[in-house]
Parts: sequence; structure tokens; C-alpha cells
Amino acid sequence: MISEELKTELLAVGLEAARRAGELLRDGRPADLGVAATKSSPIDVVTEMDIAAEKLITGILAERRPEDGLLGEEGSDTAGTSGVRWIIDPLDGTVNYLYGLPTWGVSIAAEYLGQTVAGVVAAPMRGETYHAVLGRGAWLGELRLACRAAAPLDQALIGTGFAYVQTRKAHQADVAQRIIPVVRDIRRGGSAAVDLCDVAAGRLDGYWERGLNPWDLAAGELIAREAGALTGGRPGEPASGELALAATPAVFASLQPLLDEAGAWHD
Repeated sequence: MISEELKTELLAVGLEAARRAGELLRDGRPADLGVAATKSSPIDVVTEMDIAAEKLITGILAERRPEDGLLGEEGSDTAGTSGVRWIIDPLDGTVNYLYGLPTWGVSIAAEYLGQTVAGVVAAPMRGETYHAVLGRGAWLGELRLACRAAAPLDQALIGTGFAYVQTRKAHQADVAQRIIPVVRDIRRGGSAAVDLCDVAAGRLDGYWERGLNPWDLAAGELIAREAGALTGGRPGEPASGELALAATPAVFASLQPLLDEAGAWHD
């Protein structure tokens, strides 16, 4: 059982790390920013700033919480002895960042014995930082968040994302083609962490994507749930890389079976 004091401490550390990494990314972006490496495909990129931001975050966590474990997108993976593990995405929305688009964020979550208990998503170009602690609600700064009121699926604005592997992207386009006619419209922001926070803030009625990693999902899913959204994967399963869905309760109930029927969970 985690104490409320430990939750508060983890949130404070996450907020500090996300703020400092966000400032580095916002203020330190070089005019000639280039690609440092690729991940799943030649268009799934890593920039020098992803690496610098993860180094900054891991340094803060090592100083403040040296006994904790760590899982990071850019290669950090260490076991800890405290029961706490940090899951970090130092730059979610790298391609947006590379192109100078504003929708990107820093995502930091803390797990205790496998359960996410604190999450922070900083979106520096919006001037916004979202956070949540398990059982305490979701917040944008000092504003408590709540997902949108119930609306039928045909009036719902839904976010999604697409993979960088071409075969998976083609199937995802087929799924989206089946969903578009039954919703108000679809948006593709380019940052899963920010999209999940937009569900929490009532800017989207729902969001789904296949192929997310733990660092894409951990903080934003907690923030969405603490704002009143439902989250999951295929019916009866948790959100995962197979399928992640977050939506207002009414939209979730309608959209989840449609996505399952459309095969959104496979390639």
C-alpha cells in the first residue's frame, strides 16, 4: 500500500523533471536540428534533443530517487529496489518537434509495484502542464479537469495516431475509414501523451491508437482516468500496445466494440 506522502513526493519529482526537460526542449532547440537515429523505421526518428532531455530527466531522478527503477524511450532501463519505477518519454511527438509543430510533450509517470500512481505531461509550446495522482483527480495547473459530458458517438470528436511502419499504417488507415463516418470527425495530433490529456481536458471525446509503448501511455492514461474517462484495450482488457482507448464513458461504450470489430488491434 503506497502512502499519500510518497505519492506527493513522486508527483513533485515528476513535475520538476518535466518542467526542466520541457524548458530545455523549448529553449534549446537548435535551428539546424537533425535526426540522430531512427527506431522502428526510417521515418520514426530520434533527435539529439530527445537524448539530451532523457539524460536530464534521468539525472534528476538519480539524484532525487536513487533507489527507483527506470524505463525510458531512449534506452534507459534499470531495476530498482524501492518498488517505484519511473516511465519516461522525454519527447513525445518527435516528428512534430523536428518540423517545428507545437504539439509535443514530456511524459513522466511513476509506478509503485506495477500500478501507475503519479503522472505528468508537460506541453511547453502550449504553456501547459497536466498532472494526476491516483485517487486525487487530474489537473491542468490549478484547474481540475473533467472529460466532456456524455454525447452520442455521431457527435464525438475522436483523436487517433498512425504507426511509422508502412504496413501497419495502411491497416490503421482502413480502420479509420470505418470510424470516420460514424463520428463527428477525427483528429491526428502526433503526440499520444498530449492526445490523452486532451481527452482529460474535454478537447477530445475519445482517442485510440495501436502500437503505443509504455512510455507513450503511462502518464496520459492516468490523467485521462482521473478526469473521469474510461481507458482500456480490447473488450475486457487493459490499454496496451495492442490497442489503447481513452474516452468519455458513453463514447467508450460505443467506440470500443467498433474498434474491436474493425480489427484495430492487429496489423
